[in-house]
Amino acid sequence: MATKEELLKAKIPCPETGIEIRHTLCDICSPGSHCGIDAYVKDGVVIKIEGNKNHPLNRGLLCTKGASNRQYIYREDRVRTPLKRTGPRGSGSFEPISWEEAYQTISEKLLGYKQSFGAQSVFFFSGYSKWYRPILQRLCYSFGSPNYGTESSTCFTSGLMAWETATALPARPDMRNSRLFLGWAHNPYYTGYLSARNTERLKKQGVKFIIVDTMYTQTVEKIADLFLQPRPGTDGALALAIANELITNGWVDYEYIEKYVHGFEEYAEYCKGFHAGNIEALTGVPCEKVKQAAQMIHEYGPMSIRESSAPLGHHANGMQNYRAIMALSAITGNYDRKGGQTPAPFTYTHQSSGYHTWEHKFVREARKSSMAAAVGAQRFPLWNELEKEAQTMDLARQIRQGTPYPIKALLAFGMNFRMFPGSDQHMKKALEELEFFVDVDLFMTDTAKYADIVLPACSSFEREEFKSYPGGYAYYTKPVIPPLYESRPDTDIMCDLARYMNLNDPLLKAGYRACLNYILSPISYSVEQLQEADTPLKVPEFHPHEEYATISRGLNTPTGKFELKSELIASHPEWGLDPLPTYRAPYEGEDETLYPMFLTEGGRLPNALHSRLHDVSWLRTLRPKASAEIHPEDAAAHGIAEGDLFELSTANGSITVTALISRRIPRGMVSLYHGYREANYGNLIHQDRLDPYSGFPAFRSSTRCRISRKGEAHE
Repeated sequence: MATKEELLKAKIPCPETGIEIRHTLCDICSPGSHCGIDAYVKDGVVIKIEGNKNHPLNRGLLCTKGASNRQYIYREDRVRTPLKRTGPRGSGSFEPISWEEAYQTISEKLLGYKQSFGAQSVFFFSGYSKWYRPILQRLCYSFGSPNYGTESSTCFTSGLMAWETATALPARPDMRNSRLFLGWAHNPYYTGYLSARNTERLKKQGVKFIIVDTMYTQTVEKIADLFLQPRPGTDGALALAIANELITNGWVDYEYIEKYVHGFEEYAEYCKGFHAGNIEALTGVPCEKVKQAAQMIHEYGPMSIRESSAPLGHHANGMQNYRAIMALSAITGNYDRKGGQTPAPFTYTHQSSGYHTWEHKFVREARKSSMAAAVGAQRFPLWNELEKEAQTMDLARQIRQGTPYPIKALLAFGMNFRMFPGSDQHMKKALEELEFFVDVDLFMTDTAKYADIVLPACSSFEREEFKSYPGGYAYYTKPVIPPLYESRPDTDIMCDLARYMNLNDPLLKAGYRACLNYILSPISYSVEQLQEADTPLKVPEFHPHEEYATISRGLNTPTGKFELKSELIASHPEWGLDPLPTYRAPYEGEDETLYPMFLTEGGRLPNALHSRLHDVSWLRTLRPKASAEIHPEDAAAHGIAEGDLFELSTANGSITVTALISRRIPRGMVSLYHGYREANYGNLIHQDRLDPYSGFPAFRSSTRCRISRKGEAHE
């Protein structure tokens, strides 16, 4: 019989040890995952983390990030109390204040700016996490400001806009019924580990895989039947060349096109410009591989496609590249087809779960028609038309220039100024010039140091929240430990501010649960019923996504069809945008002699997500140094050895990183891993290097560069 000491050492939950297993979720990465967690709790402290085997998403599995949750929530730099700045912006000099003083100060300041400069002078921003976004968006609109903006101004939304222009609905691959999978920038071993298991299972079942990536990844090594390796930002040209090969050989579905596709003739004519004579020069991909890809698409349908939103969106031509890739599903008859691309309407916070909520009604009913145009509306009119929110890539400019109207105050949740291009020269200076800045976060980040008031937020272990999951699941968590220090849930802060400012919004004033019960009105469960279950429940109103098939009934596009030629864009020639998915080469107008190499940034690491985890000691030990990959021949040409320091320079600035010598990338390219404060990629690119369609920054093909050795390898 084990002794109590032995049971405690083994962390066995039982009456003798006082250890309990409580359930929550991991919200470190994007809402597409949020895996179920078993938290081992003793005396109000989390002592161990495991995956929840009964959770419908992860079934007991966790990635390196999820496994680090205990270290994450107990970091030493947790913000412990509300703070008021006492020194210069950026100095990190603060003094504790009460929640009452913080709320009073914030309310008086925001209402004062509203009275003096209009509600639009106050900007409401969401970074990570994303669970509270409908509440913040409604707070913004109830306040009267159009300026709700998020980090999704650089993530995911570009791809969503591409689908909206083509079909008016998002879509996702029906991989389990495919015979061919086209994975464009698909590397689940580093991003979305749960789909890696499904990918391997489908491979064993005989599904064929074409993988397109600028790097030779684990997915290429383990899965690919065919690997295409274009240069960064040339994906659109490659997709158009594959389409041209399909059309030339008559390998498209003309009956489907006639019924359901708009603009094919003009599109097909444009595709003729991408052919055997120029495609390798344009993309780096040999023509024979393009032909092989087209042959496989012809032979192995149905085909599904996964277009990874960040690698494809982070280019000055990103949304158009994305549209060109999606067009392959239309011309082959694979949109709204079993085994192809399945329409997937959103349930909640961009999660497609197969049931309906009133999220959009909850948000939009608070929006006033008389509001001013949001930040970025003039500069990025397609974004403004489709997304109806601020494009935050234009925020720093508007703060600094004050046009078309001034931005005086910023209420931010989880903001990171390094997500903005030209961050030190542009966004950081904008924060310095702001009259009033509030930042809500778990940690005293570099961005929080520029705030006038910092408020402490809870982790997912310390709060309750609603989450929807694929397959028709709904989940409402309970806190597994009390809020640490004086922290509060983000939604409590938002609803408290609605009360302190006495906004005309009884629902917000009633609190988070009241808001959610309203949002969940279309389903059978209330918040209270969901919370009683302790694990996700299957919603009775769930309908499989196959039942959302819409193309035969007509899409909600101007023509009712899949639009290869966007009639929305065509109806606004003043925007200066192309209705067809046209291609524009990256790196245009740059000095190839002075900067001979291509620079790409943003490659994922399995131990990090942006910069959120670089201060978690467990994870930092896996990749402790800011680093970049270079090809062995490029390294040899510059006298650089593995682990050496080298300077990476562009026309906008330079940083110093550690060399990783790798054949995973082609010659002439540098791949920089991001999120390290000591090697800020944002300083290497110009703040105006943005996609005119989506406003997305060109992180993945922003600029040319050069490299030079700085020092020997370090231990």
